[in-house]
Amino acid sequence: MLTTTDWNAEKRSSKEDGSVDSPNNNALSMLKSFFSINGRKRFGDADGEDVFDSDVSPRHPLPFLSTVANSVVSRCSKILRISIEELKNRFDLEVPDNLKQPSVYARNFLEFCSFQALCEATKGADYLGENYFRRLTFDMMLAWEAPCRGNEVMEPESATKINQEGEDEDGWSIFYSSSTRTAVEVDDKKTVGAESFVRIAPACAVIADEITVSNLFEVLTCSSGRRLHFLIYDKYLRSLEKVVKVVRSAAGSNNMSNLSLMEEEVIIDVDGIVPTQPVFQHIGLSAWPGRLSLTNRALYFESGVGLYDKAMRYDLATDMKQAIKPELTGPLGARIFDKAVMYKSSSMAEPVSFEFPEFKGSSRRDYWLDICLEILHAHKFIRRYNLIDCPQFEALARAILGILRYRAVREAFHVSPSNYKTILCYNLAESLPRGDAILETLSNYLILMNSTGSRRGFLGSPNARRQVPVSHFTLCRLGIIAYKEVDMGEVSSQAGNICVGEKHPLEAAVKMSRKDIGRAEAAQATVDRVKVEGIDANLAVMQELLFPLIELLNRIKLLASWKDPWKSVTFLMFTCYTIIKGWIMYVLPSVMVLLAVVMLWRRHSRKGSTLEALEVMAPPSKNAVEQLLTLQEAVSHVEALIQSGNIVLLKLRALLFAVVPQATDKAALGLVLMAAVIALVPFKQVMLLAFLEYFTRQMPLRKNSSDKLIRRVREWWSRIPAASVQLIKPDDKKRK
Repeated sequence: MLTTTDWNAEKRSSKEDGSVDSPNNNALSMLKSFFSINGRKRFGDADGEDVFDSDVSPRHPLPFLSTVANSVVSRCSKILRISIEELKNRFDLEVPDNLKQPSVYARNFLEFCSFQALCEATKGADYLGENYFRRLTFDMMLAWEAPCRGNEVMEPESATKINQEGEDEDGWSIFYSSSTRTAVEVDDKKTVGAESFVRIAPACAVIADEITVSNLFEVLTCSSGRRLHFLIYDKYLRSLEKVVKVVRSAAGSNNMSNLSLMEEEVIIDVDGIVPTQPVFQHIGLSAWPGRLSLTNRALYFESGVGLYDKAMRYDLATDMKQAIKPELTGPLGARIFDKAVMYKSSSMAEPVSFEFPEFKGSSRRDYWLDICLEILHAHKFIRRYNLIDCPQFEALARAILGILRYRAVREAFHVSPSNYKTILCYNLAESLPRGDAILETLSNYLILMNSTGSRRGFLGSPNARRQVPVSHFTLCRLGIIAYKEVDMGEVSSQAGNICVGEKHPLEAAVKMSRKDIGRAEAAQATVDRVKVEGIDANLAVMQELLFPLIELLNRIKLLASWKDPWKSVTFLMFTCYTIIKGWIMYVLPSVMVLLAVVMLWRRHSRKGSTLEALEVMAPPSKNAVEQLLTLQEAVSHVEALIQSGNIVLLKLRALLFAVVPQATDKAALGLVLMAAVIALVPFKQVMLLAFLEYFTRQMPLRKNSSDKLIRRVREWWSRIPAASVQLIKPDDKKRK
C-alpha cells in the first residue's frame, strides 16, 4: 500500500517532470481508487482528472469568479457530472432575477453549485472520513468569502498540501498534538470567517445546525482569533466521523440486547462500560455500579460490572413532570461530591441519581446532564406544538445530531460549551433570551413538511419551498436509523433546506435573540462580582441596601411611641385627614410615580456615567469555626421561628375544632363582631379606626388600658392548648 510519505514524494517528482495531470500516473490511479466504493469510482470524469484535487484549475474558468471559486465550481461540476456551462445555464434559468444582480451574482452562483454538490457528495455513509469532502467544504467557505475576481485576497495554492505533508500514517495531523497557535502559524492565510461558516456549514446537516452554527464557530475558533483554520476544521470532522461510527456500531451491537428498545429508538451514548469508570445509581442510601445508556426516548441503567442485569428504564418522552438537574451524592447518602445527575418524575416514589466519579472536575456529569436535558427539552417541544409523524422525527433527529456534534467537540478539543454558548439547539433555546420565538419558528418550519402542493425544484433553487426532514434523512444516510422510516422520494434530491441567496428563517430568529445575549451576560457578570461570602457580610450588605426603608419604619415607630407629642399629633391629624378624604387610595400610585420621576431624573443627570459602588462597613473577619457557629445560630433562629409558626397554627386548629369550648366561644364571637363591622361600616372608616387603635396605643391617655388589654389577650392565648401532632416514620422496606 502506498503511504502518505511515498505519495507526497511521488507527487513532487511528478510535478517536476510536468506529469501531474497524466492519467497514467500510478500514484494518481491509486488515489482515485481510494475514493471508489466496491471497486467503482464514486465521482470523476472520463479523462481521468482528479476530481477532488483543489490544485486543479478548470480548463475554461469563468471570468467573474475568483481562482478559488473557479476551483470549487469545477469540482462541483465533476461531482455532478455536468459541465460548468450547464450549471450556469441552470442557475440563470431557475434562480429569480433579483438574485442575479451583478453585485451578488458570483456568490449566489457559488452557493447554487455548492449546495447541489453537497447533495450528491453526502449520499454515502462515510463521507465525513474522506479527505476530498473535508477539503471541498472548507474551500467552499473560502470561496464564499472571496467569490469575485475583483475581491480575491487569497493565493490559489491550497492548504491541502500542508495537510497531506503534516499527516502521519494514521491520518492525524502532527499539529493536533500541539496548541491551536501552531495551526495559525502553519496556515495563517487560509482561514474562514464566521459569516461564511454560518452560510455553508448548515448545508450539511451533520456538520452544523442553523440554530447553533454561530456557537459552534465560536467554540472551534476560541483560541485562533475567531478565524477557522483547516487543521481545526479537519480535526472536528474527523472526530465527528468517529462519533458517528461509534453510535452506528452501538445500534447494531448485541451487547445492548438487555435494553428492549422500541422500534424507533436509537442509542445515542453509553457510559460505564470501562470497569475503572463505572456509573453509580443512587436510590435512597443504596448505590449500585452499572452501565448508563441514553436513547432518543429514555435513560436505561443496567446494574453490574461486565455482566449486567435487566435494565431499568427512565422515560423522557412521556409527560410525567420529569426533572433533571445536578445533584450532590456520596456514600450512605452523604451529600459530598458534586458529580451526579438527578432524575425524578411523577411515576417515581423518590428520585434517582446517577453519579459519574472522576478525579478532576465534573465534566462527565456536565456532559450527561446536557445531553439528557436536550432529549427532555426536545420531547417537551414536540408536545408543546403537537408534532406528529415526520415533524416529530425531524425534531428528535435535530437533537441527536446536536448531541453527536457536542460529543465530537468534547472529545476533540476537551471543550464543554454551556449556557449561551451551547451547541445543543433545544438547550440553547431554553437559555437564550426570547428562546421561545426560536422554538415557535422551528415549529412552523417543521409543520411545512406536511404541506402539499409545493413545487419541487432543483436543490438550491428558491422555487423548492417545501421543507424536507433533512436531519432525519441524514441519520438514515449515516446508517444510524433504518431507511424505511423516511420517505425516500421526498428527500432524495435534497441535502438541506437552505435556499440560494436567502437567509434561513431560523437564522433570523436566532439573530434577533442573540442581540440580548450581551446585555444578559454583562448583567450576570455584575451579579457574580457582587456576591460576597459569609452570613455577616451578606446581612451587612442587605442592611445597607434596605437602609431607607428601615429608617422610614424607625421614624414611624418613633412617632407611634409619643416621645415627641407635637410631631405625633401632627402626623396623626394628617393621616386621619388623608383617610377621611379618601386620599389614601392614591398613596401607592403616588409613590410609584415618584419613583419613576426619580429614575428618569437620575437617567438624565448621569448621562452614561458609571454608578459609584455601594460602600458597606465590612463586619469583623471570622475563621471557619466561627463561621460555622454563626451558621448554626442562624439555623437555630430559623428553626425557632418555624416552631413558633407551627404552634400558632396548631392553636388555631384547636380553636377551630373546639378543644377548649370557652376559648372557642370567645373567638367565634370576636369573628362575628369583626364580620359585622366590615360588612356594615364603610371601609374608609374601618381603616381609620384600625389606624387610630394602633397609633394611639402608647398615647399617655391610653397607655395603661392598652397594656392591660394586650396582657389579657396574651394570657388568654397562652391558655389555649396546641393540637396534637404524630410523626410517622417512612417505610424503609422499599429501600434495598
